[in-house]
Amino acid sequence: MKQIIARPRLVKILMNCWPPFWGAGIRIERLSQDYRYCRVSLALRWWNKNANRTQYGGSLFSMTDPVYSMLLMGNLGEGYYIWDRAASITFLRPGRGRVFADIHLSQERLDAILEATQEGHKHFPRFRINIVDEEGKLIAEVERTLYVRKKRPYK
Repeated sequence: MKQIIARPRLVKILMNCWPPFWGAGIRIERLSQDYRYCRVSLALRWWNKNANRTQYGGSLFSMTDPVYSMLLMGNLGEGYYIWDRAASITFLRPGRGRVFADIHLSQERLDAILEATQEGHKHFPRFRINIVDEEGKLIAEVERTLYVRKKRPYK
């Protein structure tokens, strides 16, 4: 299944220049050639601290926003609609420095999505993302639900 729609290196550069990421201090550090893995980081800067001088919760939430959509678009290609449908975050401890999210898309998840959407049906896969600090301590858990459906000409 070779559906990659753009070179990952170019996507990484463009995403790191994208104002919502750049302005918040969010950075894509790694994006695999097969769009199956992405590492996102968030630096603690004076402009993205909250009143307690720790990571602003909105920035923690934003660092996970487009990533699963991007990974699915890279694998499924232009024949699919892929949108965020719902998301939630649970804050577990303050982020006092740089934080990271390692995001993986397995072949099993891709196969399940392809099977669920092959007849043109809507599918709402859920993904859990852990945000950790530099010591590997869990800072927050994010759950994202996506909307995936084949576009009409591809049904």
